[in-house]
Amino acid sequence: MKIGLIGLPGAGKSTLLRLLTRGQAGGPGKARIGAAPVPDARVDGLSRLFRPKRTVYAQVECTELPDFQLESPSGGVAARELAEALRPIDCIVVVVRAFAAPHVPHPLGEPDPWRDVQAIFEELMLMDWALVETRLERLVEARKKGVRHDEEIRLFERLRPELEAGRPLRAVTLTNEEAALLKPYSFVTTKPVVLAVNVDEEQLRAQNYPGRDSIRAWAEERSIPVVELAALIEAEIEELPEEERTAFLEDLGLTEPGIARLARSAYHALDLISFFTVGSDEVRAWTVRRGATAREAAGVIHSDIERGFIRAEVADYQDLLREGSLHALKEKGLLRLEGKDYLVRDGEVIHFRFNV
Repeated sequence: MKIGLIGLPGAGKSTLLRLLTRGQAGGPGKARIGAAPVPDARVDGLSRLFRPKRTVYAQVECTELPDFQLESPSGGVAARELAEALRPIDCIVVVVRAFAAPHVPHPLGEPDPWRDVQAIFEELMLMDWALVETRLERLVEARKKGVRHDEEIRLFERLRPELEAGRPLRAVTLTNEEAALLKPYSFVTTKPVVLAVNVDEEQLRAQNYPGRDSIRAWAEERSIPVVELAALIEAEIEELPEEERTAFLEDLGLTEPGIARLARSAYHALDLISFFTVGSDEVRAWTVRRGATAREAAGVIHSDIERGFIRAEVADYQDLLREGSLHALKEKGLLRLEGKDYLVRDGEVIHFRFNV
């Protein structure tokens, strides 16, 4: 699953990417890519219980995309480049800046996160509107030549006023047939979104910044998660010895870094869940789409396990922590046997029986 960071120049995308990927991001060209572990207290709890040689968190691929250029006309080179860069992205993280820093000029003057949120989302909407218009023109021209795509034309004619009204395509109810028609196109407003507001230390302590109420009300109405974090402060904390980090976070009124909340918010926005495998060698979180079957989950670990699937031994994470061992769970009848069509739930500990 791929997360893409977008935002105006100077919003802090590079710092966020470095924090998300723990400094491991790199790659050719303008886009920098890295694997971002998704912090999970359940993995920590299981690791304390089993004391494994290795602990592995769920991961998502994170990419820093080229700077958003609002001054470029829609349909211009910059807009087309950004639309193309967003094509493989599964979840968009929009980074806006609330902090003031004279040495880092804001491209639109003074920092104003509410202004930036409106401008960026309007531009994303405009990208999709331009794609709808272009596609409609081609379909209508094709119809004049006897090539008919009437269902597709009706769909795009229905989507055009939705976009003009400021309604993202992910909020438009589609039939199964319409969704199938839309699938080949890379409309950016069909993708889930997380909004990251990059604040300074004072704003973080006060839990306030210009436009905060407007941003949160706007985002809540659209079911967009908002994560407020201070990337620069967190980068400084990250350089401290591990035993000192907790004290600094507590001094800021935080129980965990904002970057951890950002990673989880993007993970959940993608409608992903985690199941766990445990043992003395490894405690590991595995990622599946919500609604995945036990057999599909087995395939995430290895195709041989999926092919030779017999049964899944399933336990609840909380039950395992409370009872202290898989043996104790089995003794109390809390270790269930499930078949290949069982729907995996978030936070389950699973051992797969298979034969190949």
